[in-house]
Amino acid sequence: MPSGSSPQTTKSEVDELVDELEKAEAYEQRLRQFIVDARDKLASGDTSVALSIMNEALRYIDCATDVVAPTKEDK
Repeated sequence: MPSGSSPQTTKSEVDELVDELEKAEAYEQRLRQFIVDARDKLASGDTSVALSIMNEALRYIDCATDVVAPTKEDK
């Protein structure tokens, strides 16, 4: 591929991508923790707490739209 056909990636662009990946990874880890916690509560028979945990996970997803799909303000 000729060098003139690919855009140069600046350090700030790379830093932004790394930051975005770190946020996405933290988001994923938090969601996994919700699942683990809910599964543990279900296994112990505490279905109401498990349901509360899953509701909390849904609120977390709703509030984290900038991680899932960046908004225009993020660009």
